[in-house]
Amino acid sequence: MSAPARPSTTFGVRTLGADDLPDALALLRRDPVDNVYVASRIRTGGLDRVTLGCPVWGYEEGGRLRAMLHAGSNMVPVNADARACAAFAAFAGYQRMASSIIGPAEAAMTLYHELVRQWGTGWADARDIRSRQPVMLLDGDPTIPSDPRVRPATMDLWQPYADAAVAMYTEEVGQSPAVGGSDVSYRIYIRSLIQQGRSYAIVEDGRVIFKADIGSATSSVCQVQGVWVAPDRRGQGIAAPAMAAVIRQARARWPIVTLYVNDFNAPALATYRRAGMRQVGEFATILY
Repeated sequence: MSAPARPSTTFGVRTLGADDLPDALALLRRDPVDNVYVASRIRTGGLDRVTLGCPVWGYEEGGRLRAMLHAGSNMVPVNADARACAAFAAFAGYQRMASSIIGPAEAAMTLYHELVRQWGTGWADARDIRSRQPVMLLDGDPTIPSDPRVRPATMDLWQPYADAAVAMYTEEVGQSPAVGGSDVSYRIYIRSLIQQGRSYAIVEDGRVIFKADIGSATSSVCQVQGVWVAPDRRGQGIAAPAMAAVIRQARARWPIVTLYVNDFNAPALATYRRAGMRQVGEFATILY
């Protein structure tokens, strides 16, 4: 079967380069919480697709940069309205390379529906669609005491911490990070977080019973991910005081702590609210 023809449209989309960095950073600053993932990546890797590991597409109107799309295995829209999403979808083409679409709910869902409308099956066959994921934030002190056992993970803890991270990923995403190969790259990623002092744990008898990571960070905002309590320790009141400890320690480096969570995960939502976090927005995730 031949590939579908590209829609007849003026894209207004191009791959951004180093000269576009000031405009890209200005766009990211419009919403530092929603854009923390892309901002963190660009602050580290710039707009060079080799250094960054993927291209960043820009959508222009009237010669000005209006929206962007992190076009890697995670497709993440930035400041993208319906016109930008339609243009990004047209530019993307029928062959899906991404494993997920993540971002502010309206933009992520609009991009997904445009990709399906324009290109069909390759983009339609999502494994899971999580259309409502509250974005939580705390920019002050937690409202409950911290669990004093929470400490930054160190390299001597790498193996049990990585095992806990793989268990968390498998439970959260619905498949192991080893799908399609080995989980080595994921474990290397976890190792890098530990080396950067961005992983936190409670350890009992050499076993990780609580973990959380700072997955993305800019100068003022960090995003917590990978929060996990060992299954046999759930329901014992560990999570909220542990999260309070993570937030307090993280705020020594980043004034604003944020995360997003599935709306159907009532225990997690209750934990974050108990720690003092409030909802400030909504994300969506489409998993392939």
